[in-house]
Amino acid sequence: MKLSQYLLVISLLLSFFQNSYAQEEVINVTEALNKEKIKEQFDIVVKKSGNYQEYKVVKRAWLDKFKTNLSDTLKTLESKLNTNLLKINDLNTTITGLQESLTKTNQDLASVTQEKDSISFLGAALTKSSYNTIIWGIIGVLLGLLAFFIFKFKNSNAITLQAQKSLSETEAEFEDHRRRALEREQKVMRKLQDEINKQRKAGAK
Repeated sequence: MKLSQYLLVISLLLSFFQNSYAQEEVINVTEALNKEKIKEQFDIVVKKSGNYQEYKVVKRAWLDKFKTNLSDTLKTLESKLNTNLLKINDLNTTITGLQESLTKTNQDLASVTQEKDSISFLGAALTKSSYNTIIWGIIGVLLGLLAFFIFKFKNSNAITLQAQKSLSETEAEFEDHRRRALEREQKVMRKLQDEINKQRKAGAK
């Protein structure tokens, strides 16, 4: 076989292997663009792209596919972000409602505690200690007034008894005096009558 024929066979084999490698490379990049995450897709596209001086030569199909994937990823992230923002707003609304409910509950609890620790007396809200002080003060005043009235009653009763006794003694003395006066009057009347009788007898003689 001639040298030119060898060279032709070698060239065909190199072209076949190069095409196979290029086709396999395209398949690998396409699979990566369909399966991998954005960062890995970008890294694979840059890695598999050709070099020209300080530039990278990237296939348009790969760029278009990467752009589509990037756009889809951004839309997905935006949708998730909007969903999360809605959830955050709902949570903020719920938290605000819970805070208002907690504030109201604390106010109700404080009111109940104040009502529990206070007593309404003559329309005024008093603490239990103040209420007890006032009640015991009133009881003390009432007991003092009761003791004073008992003392005054006993004193007045003693005076009344003494007055009744004095009245009885005075009535007895008056009755005795009236009886003696009546007896004296009767004696005087008898004497007067006797004297009249004597005068009549003396006149008759």
